[in-house]
Amino acid sequence: MKITAITTTLIHIPYEAGAPTKLAGQNWSQMAILLVRVDTDEGVTGWGEGFGHAIAPATKATLDTMVAARFIGRDASDVEALMGDMFQQLHLFGRNGSVIYALSAIDIALWDIAGKRAGKPIHALLGANGARELTAYASLLRYGEPATVARMAAQAAGEGYRFIKLHEIDVPQVKAAREAIGRDVKLMCDTNCPWSVPRATEMAKAFKPFDLYWLEEPVWPPEDHEGLAEVRRAGVPIAAGENAAGIHDFRHMFSVGALDVAQPSMTKIGGIGEMRRIAALAHVAGMRLVPHCAYFGPGFLASLHTSSVLAPEAPFERLYVKLEASPFGPWLSAVGGKMKVPDGPGLGCDPDMAVVERYRSAPDHVTK
Repeated sequence: MKITAITTTLIHIPYEAGAPTKLAGQNWSQMAILLVRVDTDEGVTGWGEGFGHAIAPATKATLDTMVAARFIGRDASDVEALMGDMFQQLHLFGRNGSVIYALSAIDIALWDIAGKRAGKPIHALLGANGARELTAYASLLRYGEPATVARMAAQAAGEGYRFIKLHEIDVPQVKAAREAIGRDVKLMCDTNCPWSVPRATEMAKAFKPFDLYWLEEPVWPPEDHEGLAEVRRAGVPIAAGENAAGIHDFRHMFSVGALDVAQPSMTKIGGIGEMRRIAALAHVAGMRLVPHCAYFGPGFLASLHTSSVLAPEAPFERLYVKLEASPFGPWLSAVGGKMKVPDGPGLGCDPDMAVVERYRSAPDHVTK
């Protein structure tokens, strides 16, 4: 089975977040989704997604100009062998960033093809007894104002979420959320790498009264694993991994005692294959695996499938926004704080092309 074409499509879907939000210093009002379609000479098509958000145009350009052409004519039936070859071929261009994001997209699409050929969902290819439903956590965006944080946290709790994650960086906001949701709901805080080790240690101690389930990425730079281990010794559980450069970064984090929770991100880490390898390593190390999932394309569905087998007891991340339209129907929705896992072949759902056409951001690029 040969790969005959790879098509990249970038869409931007407006969303409602309940309040003005920012990420990485930018205002957010639309969700960028990079769809990657892989066609084969047997007529089987797979869908993937490469990270994402503000960098999605760069990931698209990387696919269009240097990655996709290498896959044309290659055998799609041995995903592990093909992807292993491509990771090695492209290693000179970085072990993190847009090249890995591009490869993540193709890996997901190849697994989608494998599931469709077998007539099985991806979770059935990964294990026989995956969960059909996952507990979701509401991943709130950054609001800044304590009153807004309290309102949004209370709203999420009222919708049935028993796990809520903030993206705040100061005590008043975390305090407001905890007071709004009480002590029965788990509270996490992702700070997105803002602090030096001494400052992160100070803030970890300041957050202690609010009983965080985990404190996520408190140290800049994220590669300072020894510094992260030092913060962990302050007594607050530490989560990280969405910025990791593959399994070797996780192996080092585990070896220096940096983590309580490992968070590989499907569309950033290398796709399903690398997620499986990291999950196996985490199991041996006795580490909690809670995959990161801050997107709404095929990477979201791939994360549902893998989490149902590799981390069925872990809370599943669902960004707390309401999309104007869903490219994957109800599979992107949490109801009562729960997510359903698709049972159809492959990812279980192809994108709604009417939604894709409506929100298309630029002409498709097709590599043949």
